[in-house]
Amino acid sequence: MSKCDHKCVGMLVWRDDKLLLIERMKYPFGFAPPAGHVDEDKTFEAAAIRELREEVGLKSDNLELLTEGRKENKCRREGGDWHYWKIYKIEADGDVSASRDETKQFGWFSKDELKELAKRGKSYQAGEITDEEWVKNPGLELVWLEWLSKLEII
Repeated sequence: MSKCDHKCVGMLVWRDDKLLLIERMKYPFGFAPPAGHVDEDKTFEAAAIRELREEVGLKSDNLELLTEGRKENKCRREGGDWHYWKIYKIEADGDVSASRDETKQFGWFSKDELKELAKRGKSYQAGEITDEEWVKNPGLELVWLEWLSKLEII
């Protein structure tokens, strides 16, 4: 198991007022924008470009930093119980080609659909949904409940 670097990027890709989300195949389960660790990249921006390509096959170097900060959120890496995030708005053309290793499915979600996924995430967070039920039918990944709320998207 690799050690957590505590640095993450998230990329918001919009088309026709819909946000690109993937359903994660690996922990942490849920629907989320493309995101990942900075790892060996020299900058958060380089990591964002790499993660976007790896997770959904899109290429872009047009990044706009929307927000940043520390969040208490677990990942599957050793010591990964918090991360310093930078969240970017990304402009990217082309067709989505989701990673077969990391993604169950992807889709473009309207704000109303995002709010429905957020409701399910809040129910899971409140303990109203079991871990087993969550893995089978997740909502919005918990850290993204925080980010999309902060950005006033949900």
